[in-house]
Amino acid sequence: MKKECVAMLLAGGQGSRLYALTSHVAKPAVPFGGKYRIIDFPLSNCINSGIDTVGVLTQYRPLELNSYIGSGQPWDLDRSDGGVHILPPYMREGDQGTWYKGTANAIYQNIGFLDMYDPEYVVILSGDHIYKMDYSKMVAHHKKVGAACTISVLEVTMEEATRFGIMNVDAEDRIFEFEEKPAHPKSNLASMGIYVFTWSKLRRYLIEDEADPNSANDFGKNIIPNMLAAGEIMSAYRFRGYWKDVGTIDSLWDANMDMLAPRTSIDLYDPTFPIYARTPIRPPHFTGPNAVISHSLVTGGSEVYGTVENSVLFHSVTVEEGASVRYSILMPGATVKAGATVEYAIIAENAVIESGATVGTPPDATDNWGVAVVASGITIGEKATVSANAMIRDDVKGGERA
Repeated sequence: MKKECVAMLLAGGQGSRLYALTSHVAKPAVPFGGKYRIIDFPLSNCINSGIDTVGVLTQYRPLELNSYIGSGQPWDLDRSDGGVHILPPYMREGDQGTWYKGTANAIYQNIGFLDMYDPEYVVILSGDHIYKMDYSKMVAHHKKVGAACTISVLEVTMEEATRFGIMNVDAEDRIFEFEEKPAHPKSNLASMGIYVFTWSKLRRYLIEDEADPNSANDFGKNIIPNMLAAGEIMSAYRFRGYWKDVGTIDSLWDANMDMLAPRTSIDLYDPTFPIYARTPIRPPHFTGPNAVISHSLVTGGSEVYGTVENSVLFHSVTVEEGASVRYSILMPGATVKAGATVEYAIIAENAVIESGATVGTPPDATDNWGVAVVASGITIGEKATVSANAMIRDDVKGGERA
């Protein structure tokens, strides 16, 4: 069962910065781009890169995510030798069992899984990024330079660099220093949270890190600095392409809006590198005789009778006649009834915006403006008003302002 390369996908984060959208689901299970969920991107990247053994490390509210992944069939990962494996925390003999304490601890707790496949290399991935990447090229780079660890980096502006882990490299892109969110960055090479490790090396550092009672058990805070301090060969792999961390409401909204600009966004139409998804069977979308749809993505099973502009509609969405949806994301099963207005908003699964209600407002010059969010299954009553930047987790009665 020995594999050259195994991928470990960290998908257990609570996603607290997505607020109402992750109150019932893990962040990687959040719908994205009209027909996908966030986790579709790293899973598709794996199979498109020739990696057919993937461990998905779950923790926070895993039910929907586990159900969505299932046997891994949509991503061609339903295999008897390898395939996709759901890896939650578990109780071991002699202790009480613990949640994953950090990214490094999550891998440490699954050393047995990795030893079962005895890989030469391990690819560590995050479950909350939107991008397309051939990991086999990164692994080839790792092997070529003889690295113990290779970290994928993206060039950002120096202003943005203060928000990332920054890699300082020499002329051959060998990492000699790592800075976590530096106030005065020395370079603009930001870590993407994608790592390739030589397994024999990583295994030893994970065991040593776990034995340190003062460790945060984190790759960025502990494993990478420890490897650098020990003089291991650490290489930066430069990525050029679309990449977005969708861990916040604004970044999730931005990335969905990017889908409406294919030339400056991720290419979803490349047949040689498709993004696979578990897509429900629905009829084609229907547009009523008075419907107006412009510059939008409308997925199968949706019915549009009103006006939709610059928006992303998932399957089974209904926009009634006289309703207006602009610069918004309507997730599966959302309904916007006659006379309602939705602008600069994210409406989660199966939420209902009743007649005459208003959700969100166009941007203004104040610091209080932001995208309005309505959580899954919530009803916004008739003629109710939801202000910009609101996070609605409970029903709003008719005529109320929230």
